[in-house]
Amino acid sequence: MTHILVVEDEPSLCQLLVNNLSFEGYSVEAAGDGVPALAAHAAHRADLIVLDLMLPQMDGFEVLRNLRERKDEVPVLMLTARGQEVDRVHGLSLGADDYLVKPFSVLELVARVKAILRRTRPVDRPPLLRSGPFRFDLPRLEARRDGKTLDLTPREFRLLEILITHAGRTHSRRELLQLAWEPDARPSARTVDVHIANLRRKLGEEVEAPWIATVGGEGYRWVTPVETEQG
Repeated sequence: MTHILVVEDEPSLCQLLVNNLSFEGYSVEAAGDGVPALAAHAAHRADLIVLDLMLPQMDGFEVLRNLRERKDEVPVLMLTARGQEVDRVHGLSLGADDYLVKPFSVLELVARVKAILRRTRPVDRPPLLRSGPFRFDLPRLEARRDGKTLDLTPREFRLLEILITHAGRTHSRRELLQLAWEPDARPSARTVDVHIANLRRKLGEEVEAPWIATVGGEGYRWVTPVETEQG
């Protein structure tokens, strides 16, 4: 299983990243500063490090410098609250593979992580998924019904991805909010209902064959079996 190390000293953001990356099927470990991060990586080598630059003691630049001086080419995705170009250039010159400036979209972070892993671990490319008349290509954010591409927004696709990759499991509105929206967003449960309604409409859901079931007052569930195929 692909192992990711998240190095972030803000507890709420760190937990959000751990939750979302774990949901994607990765093994995830967290550290709140540079020294424990290097120790964690030495004990259990990461396949990718999500590295905040602003850490309380050993900052991300020093962590990255330490890794590259030891000829460790582990892929690194930098996170920074700094918007100055010089900081991004400095991080990339030290050997970072990509960067995101806070505040960022969780959707974008997950996409960046997947893109880096596809470049560095091409054998990990996820399979295509089939469910009823649908075919899903998750890396390409593409959904088709009977061969016709569905016009989904990134948020709608993220909700769809959550449901189809855990078909048969009920997801509460709160869980969907945590997994599909950014940490600084303030959506309500009603927001989830509206997005699900739009998603159902675009899927062309039929009364006699619903794809997304509403489970009491709890949440939503993808009810049609999902199968995998190699792309």
